[in-house]
This record gives sequence, structure tokens and C-alpha cells, in this order.
Amino acid sequence: MNISAKTEYACVAMIELAALYESGEPVRVRELAATHGIPNHFLTQILLQLKGAGMVQSTRGSTGGYRLSRDPSEISIYDIHRVIEGDSDQPCGALQKPTPAAAVLKSLCCEAAAAQREILSAATLADMAEKAGSTVEDMFYI
Repeated sequence: MNISAKTEYACVAMIELAALYESGEPVRVRELAATHGIPNHFLTQILLQLKGAGMVQSTRGSTGGYRLSRDPSEISIYDIHRVIEGDSDQPCGALQKPTPAAAVLKSLCCEAAAAQREILSAATLADMAEKAGSTVEDMFYI
């Protein structure tokens, strides 16, 4: 399982929204895009995809923007990955001829993919926002 730039952008934006979840205030796409160096139009498309999946909600108008539609502790990084990349985990191994060497490699790749899924499923937006906040605080003490 690879994490594309699109998924990375989605996760970064969602972590930012998670950090601001308690305020209840929507965040403008323009602000999110500028803060993280994400193309504005691309981030808008990503947020619309997340909105379609029920992960974010939007508010129109001068005070509008996006915010999480659920508690950040209920959304995992893997949930975001599935929305952006789809639910189709590619089968491990691309070799057509089944040989013992190919079977061993395929088994290893499948184990690695399962471990990655497990790690991403355990990482919630609440956890990530908390870690990001402590990282920012640590940077001020350097």
C-alpha cells in the first residue's frame, strides 16, 4: 500500500481540522492550502471527496469553510486513505508464474501491507492532532 500525495494532503488537512474541532469554527480552504503548501484547487477537490464520505461538512459564506463532521477520535488515517484511494488494496505480488521465491516474496509483501493497515487504522485524527500540537510546542523551545 502506497500513500499518494493526494492522501498525504487529505491527512494533513484532516489533522489540521481535528486540531480545531473543539472550536466548532469552520476553516477556509484557502487557509489550509496556504498553511501546508497545497494547491488550493486540488485541496478543494479532496475536501469535496471527504465531504461525500461524510467526514467533513462545509459552510458557505464569508465565515464559511470546512470542519470535521465527527469526533476526531472516530476517524483513522486508514479511513481517510480508503476514501481517497478507494477500498481496493492491490493483491501482493505481480509475478504471473508461481514459484517458491515469488510465493515467499508475496507472503512478505502481504504481511507488510497488513501491518501498515493495522498501524494506519490505529492512528486516529485525535492522536495525530495531539502529536502535531506537541511537536509545534517543542519547536518553540529549541
